[in-house]
Amino acid sequence: MNKAFPTIIFPALGVLLVATLFFSGPARAENFQRQINVTGEGQVAVDPDMATITLGVAYEAKTARSALDATSKATARVLQRLADLGVAPRDMQTSRLSLNPIRPDRSASKADETGFTASNSVHVRLRDLASLGLVLDAIADEGGNSFSGLRFSVQDPGPLMNTARQRAVGDAMAKARLLTEAANVTLGAVLSMSENGGGRPQMMEMSAARGGAVPIAAGEVIVSASVTMVFAIED
Repeated sequence: MNKAFPTIIFPALGVLLVATLFFSGPARAENFQRQINVTGEGQVAVDPDMATITLGVAYEAKTARSALDATSKATARVLQRLADLGVAPRDMQTSRLSLNPIRPDRSASKADETGFTASNSVHVRLRDLASLGLVLDAIADEGGNSFSGLRFSVQDPGPLMNTARQRAVGDAMAKARLLTEAANVTLGAVLSMSENGGGRPQMMEMSAARGGAVPIAAGEVIVSASVTMVFAIED
């Protein structure tokens, strides 16, 4: 039964403050629902079918024009060689073109410059992993003199991601059943479910090296998903 306290009137600065307090302890207890909150994880391991390479071309010269020309010509040769090897234009992109003076230290003045260095980076998606080693070797032959990234992935992660999500839900439900059985209570319906961020492909343990002039170990790509589920606990 709800209990009401008397109305209390406080006169203060010409303002009447009226407060009526109610307590409904038994009603709150009736509305309370026991719950269990669990997190499930799901993974799918596959061989990668695509590699993303970040390569660079950089040259130093006495003048800015000479450094930039040498870098531009080498970049053009690299792009042409990639095209000759079957890399599509949509899978090649240049970025981070830079031109900087060469100085003994940061505090040196312009008069202390000994030359200039120009650089250009190229991002390449390679969909034929069997030729990856040969491609890297060919890039070096054409003037590519720096590599700052090599990442393996899958071209169509969507179906793999869906499988990982299904496994994450199954994992969460299995955990919920195990916990409620251990607590000797009955698992109820799903009250809510949410995905924890997006799945990310990860490179795992290494497999056999691929063929080519440069030895490459592609390993496995792991696509993972995580979900949080809330279940009711039945009386």
